[in-house]
Amino acid sequence: MHFLSCLVVMILFLGKGVVLNFCLFVLEAILAMFSSVNSPSSRRCTISGRQEEGDPSAAACRDKGMDGKKYSMWMFLPLVFAVFTSAGLWIVYFIAVEDNKIIPLNVPDRTPGSKRPPYISIAGDAPPASCVFSQVMNMAAFLVLVLAILRFIQLKPKVLNPWLNVSSLVALCSASFGMTLLGNFQISSDEEIHLVGTALTFGFGTLACWIQSALTLKINLKNEGRKVGIPRIALSASITLCMVLYFILMAQGIHMHASRIQWGLAMCLLCFYGTFAAEFRHYRFEIICSEYQENFLSFSESLSEASEYQTDQV
Repeated sequence: MHFLSCLVVMILFLGKGVVLNFCLFVLEAILAMFSSVNSPSSRRCTISGRQEEGDPSAAACRDKGMDGKKYSMWMFLPLVFAVFTSAGLWIVYFIAVEDNKIIPLNVPDRTPGSKRPPYISIAGDAPPASCVFSQVMNMAAFLVLVLAILRFIQLKPKVLNPWLNVSSLVALCSASFGMTLLGNFQISSDEEIHLVGTALTFGFGTLACWIQSALTLKINLKNEGRKVGIPRIALSASITLCMVLYFILMAQGIHMHASRIQWGLAMCLLCFYGTFAAEFRHYRFEIICSEYQENFLSFSESLSEASEYQTDQV
């Protein structure tokens, strides 16, 4: 138990460092929604996503890959999110098993009157596991919000009809909000709000996966649409299948198999978010500030203006 406590502290410390690295970026990105201008002599604050190739100013933000190509350090954001969130959830599971709150997943079947089934929500229902669960879900919600904004900015100059891109942004933001409900309202304290959070997280998360899969094939960034899109379609199908099986098993009262399916669903969803690294490795994101004047442009107009200056700059 002491080993698990030390491991939890290490994970939370490292995870907080990652969150703090991007906290300033998100705060300035919010400011960009209220202040952006057209004139070069005016002060403005905009978010830009530039391709790494052919951009000399990107040298400080790039890293060299195994094949000799240089990739953006932003590719690690989706990977860090997927790895730390999955690790945090499994730490919650092992703490709950150690405290005899749930049955281990490898137990063949649950006997009547025994411990509770190992659903994610039940594993994170009682302290100390609930404390770690809340921290993990709040950090995950923040990073999903950051990923949603960056992905929207990355695809905006590439899409002709923006409704798919906007729909994906709304779905990911809804899933992010659902994660905060999951983490802050345990199932034993407020079951209704917790279930609403579950529906938002998995429901809108699954919808966002299918939308992003379609956008990947349609936009075909760097001619990698099929290489990235096909695995995303496979992951989206797996997530949808897990959702269907989960509800069927829950309705039949087969809780051990339903809980295993739920853990598989969560891991597939995190793997999907991690695939954003494939496109992020070609881009860097920055805040551009210049002098302010009286003429204001909307956030969308500012992004459109910047994209006219450079195709991949938003």
